[in-house]
Amino acid sequence: MRPTTAAEIRKAFVDFFTERGHRHVKSYALIPPSDPTLFFVNAGMVQFKDVFVGARQVDYATAVTTQKCLRVSGKHNDLENVGRTARHHTFFEMLGNFSFGDYFKRDAIRYAWDFLTGVCGLDVDKLHVSVHPEDDEAFGLWREHSTLPAERIHRDPDNFWSMGDTGPCGPCSEIYIDLGAAMSGGKEDVAFGTPEGDQRYLELWNLVFMQFDRAADGTMTPLPKPSIDTGAGLERLTAVLQGKLNNYDTDLFLPMIQQVAKRAGVTYGAGGETDVALRVIADHSRAAANLIADGVYPDNEGRGYVLRRVMRRAIRFGRILGITEPFLVDTTATVVDLLGDVYPELAEGKDTIRRIVLQEETRFGRTIQAGLKRLGEEAERLAQSGAKVLDGRVAFELYDTHGFPPDLTSLILAEKGLSYDHAGFEAAMEEQRERARAASKFGTGDLTAYQELVETGVPATRFVGYAEDTVAAKVLALLVEGASVPQAAAGQRVEVVLDATPFYAESGGQVGDRGTLTGEGVSAHVSDVQKPFGDHSVHVATVAEGTLKVGDLVAASIDVPARDATRRNHSATHLLHDALRKVLGDHVRQRGSMVGPARLRFDFSHTGGMTDTEIRQVEELVNARVVANEPVETEILAMDDAIAAGAIAFFEEKYGDTVRMLRVGSESIELCGGTHARATGDIGLFKIVGEAAISSGVRRVEAVTGMEAVHWVQRRDAAVRAIADRLNVGADQIVERVDRLLDDRKELDHALSQAKLEARRAMAMGKVAQAKEIGGLKAAFVRLDGVPGKDIRSLAEALKDQLGSGAILVAGADGAKVSLVVAVVGDAGKKLHAGKIVGDLAPIVDGRGGGKPDVAQAGGADASRLGELEGAFYDKVSAALG
Repeated sequence: MRPTTAAEIRKAFVDFFTERGHRHVKSYALIPPSDPTLFFVNAGMVQFKDVFVGARQVDYATAVTTQKCLRVSGKHNDLENVGRTARHHTFFEMLGNFSFGDYFKRDAIRYAWDFLTGVCGLDVDKLHVSVHPEDDEAFGLWREHSTLPAERIHRDPDNFWSMGDTGPCGPCSEIYIDLGAAMSGGKEDVAFGTPEGDQRYLELWNLVFMQFDRAADGTMTPLPKPSIDTGAGLERLTAVLQGKLNNYDTDLFLPMIQQVAKRAGVTYGAGGETDVALRVIADHSRAAANLIADGVYPDNEGRGYVLRRVMRRAIRFGRILGITEPFLVDTTATVVDLLGDVYPELAEGKDTIRRIVLQEETRFGRTIQAGLKRLGEEAERLAQSGAKVLDGRVAFELYDTHGFPPDLTSLILAEKGLSYDHAGFEAAMEEQRERARAASKFGTGDLTAYQELVETGVPATRFVGYAEDTVAAKVLALLVEGASVPQAAAGQRVEVVLDATPFYAESGGQVGDRGTLTGEGVSAHVSDVQKPFGDHSVHVATVAEGTLKVGDLVAASIDVPARDATRRNHSATHLLHDALRKVLGDHVRQRGSMVGPARLRFDFSHTGGMTDTEIRQVEELVNARVVANEPVETEILAMDDAIAAGAIAFFEEKYGDTVRMLRVGSESIELCGGTHARATGDIGLFKIVGEAAISSGVRRVEAVTGMEAVHWVQRRDAAVRAIADRLNVGADQIVERVDRLLDDRKELDHALSQAKLEARRAMAMGKVAQAKEIGGLKAAFVRLDGVPGKDIRSLAEALKDQLGSGAILVAGADGAKVSLVVAVVGDAGKKLHAGKIVGDLAPIVDGRGGGKPDVAQAGGADASRLGELEGAFYDKVSAALG
């Protein structure tokens, strides 16, 4: 029986290839595995990139996956087309089979044909394939293994794939299905490969034949082990097997679409913006649920900002449908129900997904109406003026104040035939931004020199640092500024590759070791160690004496005290993570860390600041484990077995099929390749020295251990004793004494303020007594600098009673803020209007204001022109009195 539901199709694909000896490798998270060039996994082969280039070895030669993918940033950005076309999505699932030097074109083609025609039962008469014009081998294999006539095997020069400008590449072959005249405007005779046939002939599967290694000069050399990378979109295949022309009409999307349609009281399938909104919400719900399950939370930068954009886009489309209350929290729950069996992290994170989505919906719900109103006003102003481009600073205001991502502003403006000034937006962003944009964290870097180490056969570095502090090693390579060199002289900074090392290369948050390399007549100081490519440890060193040469034998020795301090901090970090989850909840996930000799830093997901009580509870839990002096144990086992044992894994890290599982004490279990204490008692003392927010939804704890913690406590104790001595109280009475001093200070400040106010009032009353006579009425100007605006108003109210009949202006500057109050009293009210007077005077000090006929107030920003107000005030009164 041919599969029809998405679940059946997914299972059939995996079963087909596992029956043919493929290892079923589970989907990687949407966060790329140690790949700085990607924001998100966007293809099935991403988790195997380093396998294809030889930087990682696996214990299988063929694999099958159903990989979660996201295309919403960078070159592969489908966001604007989502919901408007039949096949654009942010989140999607990629079915793929892979061969790492095992089978090649013949079996790849045979497997694809057998699955599509045999398992899926597709109509052979509707299938087409394309091959590269020069790939006669693939053309012949299609003729041999399929029943396709030659005229349905098309040669296409675009059928060539490469991983980059250099490296593995090769021709590819794509499989298409003819969807019929309904997708070509009713025309029957539409040829493959023509513009009219773009929508009619749907690509189902791409088979990539990696058979060449392309050099920088364009030369292509055959690979010794040609490989296979294939990808088939589950959403497209599901639509075809369910007889749908639109992916959104399948069981992958319809449950969310129907859920929202019922909530909004609309019908799906009527067309127009209603259908677009329903599709966008369904798509974005899938993306949001999976991102949160993989540890991405809404933020103002990086991956979290992409999630926020997606969620707020969905919320806005909900408003189009008339839904004003939270709804995304329900549609993401449906996603969990649909996909939780396939991707267990969804089911495991169900409560966290609900809490994060509801929080974001509530937060944006408080600002979206004000933002839409502001944008509507600006759009109306543009329409009246005939302009078509919104000021970029207004777009930034919508982003900064109302939480509107710029693409959401662009979407709303486009509906009205408008756009915004992108350059102006970026200029405003740069003026306010205090930190680098998130994208700067994802630089590509030039790894050519390090990749050449692999390609030229330089053996990987053997790490012995778990057991040894010093090892005899051979210098395999030297690099200076990215270029291989035969030697490096004293004073020169050089990168050293050894055949073996006790130095830990920076990874997993642990800094690289420092130490020395010493040989006959030569020594070098190592300041850092990195692994830029593959398994070669690169020692960043400065030659202290002699000349270091390739081939030299050296003693590689780490700085043992620094390593021991780092061990303590790293083990403490694991205990800290466990304690945070116990005190704050299971939603806590590591978002980053830094473990060095002097301190540790731990970033984690949490929506609010920790209270003093929570910090104390965490410290007590960690120190209880320290006092228990429990062993720290490591175990090498299969990845799946480690996860089954309860180990916590971090999606940003790259794990092989065999992993190192670390137990710190009886309760903390994580995957970790770092160096650690022998027992928790080695940590000595754990003390949190700082807790703060580093971005929306992410907190940072800083802590010290061992003697650093002792020294920190000693410094604090000395400070407390010094304060107690100065206050002449015991240490336990400091808080009470300081509270009393603060209360006394508050009373004195209030008394002083009142005294100053009385002095100013007396001075002001003297000014009133000298008021000018204008037209039989009195007019007085009083300037009072350094007085808050509220006090200026109360003074004006008091002074007007001393005036009798007339008008008074009280003005002053308090810092950069200017305040004006005009009061009119008695018969003067028949000819003078306080609101009009203050409204006319305010622009002089770059302000505006108004109010009632008897008392009115204004504010301004230019204190330098306060002196001009007196003459202007008298002129206004004279003019009004005639």
